[in-house]
Amino acid sequence: MRIIIDELIEDKRLDSYLAECMQDISRSKIQSAIKKGNIKVNSSIVKPSYIIRDGDIIDFDDTEGNTIHIEPEDIPLDIVYEDDEMAVVNKPSGMLTHPTVSENKGTLVNALLFKYGDKLSDINGAYRRGIIHRLDRNTSGLLMIAKNNRAHEFLAKEMKEHNITKKYYAVIRGVPEQDEFEINKPIGRNPRQPNKMCIDDAGKESITIVKVIKRFKDAAFIELQLITGRTHQIRVHMASIGHPVYNDTLYGFGKMKIKTDEQVLESYKLTFPHPYDGEKITVEIPYSEKLDRVLKFLNNTSL
Repeated sequence: MRIIIDELIEDKRLDSYLAECMQDISRSKIQSAIKKGNIKVNSSIVKPSYIIRDGDIIDFDDTEGNTIHIEPEDIPLDIVYEDDEMAVVNKPSGMLTHPTVSENKGTLVNALLFKYGDKLSDINGAYRRGIIHRLDRNTSGLLMIAKNNRAHEFLAKEMKEHNITKKYYAVIRGVPEQDEFEINKPIGRNPRQPNKMCIDDAGKESITIVKVIKRFKDAAFIELQLITGRTHQIRVHMASIGHPVYNDTLYGFGKMKIKTDEQVLESYKLTFPHPYDGEKITVEIPYSEKLDRVLKFLNNTSL
């Protein structure tokens, strides 16, 4: 069995992380399994004190009984495209894409397991069956799901090579002067607040294209295209130029008179080559009731 470390849970001791993952197994037993080499990181034997990093691959020898089980849950799914190889799901705001060390219920993966069972890719381990990419909890919209490992590998490769177009809608504070512009700033983890990302010269290359759709008195409705796909990329980039996403309190929107409890950011359009024959497919959804409510509010207050 395999777990691939997610950026949001890096910088933790291996034994501590696994103890949180598998609460029915004692930490001492986990430490013993690591020392015996029954749990390896990147195919190497490590110490229990090893600090996990983004991209680490943890492999288990299941003879130790360390299998992680994620319960299928009957949660309604809004499937906007589907065939034998893959699906595209409209993830609601408020739902985690996949389980974490602290939450393993109510996620998109729990719902996918109920609907598809074993007919999901398992390249990224039990925690992320079928998941090729993800959206933040409070970001809604389109996500591609792989039904087998071949489709997963193909789509992941196409995404890495920037052959998949991902577009988002957002409302931001303030009004940009330019109609269209590019933000090219590297992103890394905030050293003082591990739950946040930040602009960091030593971070990963991060590119976002911004297009203004409509300007209001003190806000703007924009379209964003991700060229790269870093954690919190849109939110960090927009905050870095003084235009945080509407109601994104983590990155500086602050407490203002608003009409929603969640950040106004949603993935509305995906264009990708199909894993079977390479045919270009575009999936697009109208903006959500939440975004519609905010735009009406801004229209009324701008009069």
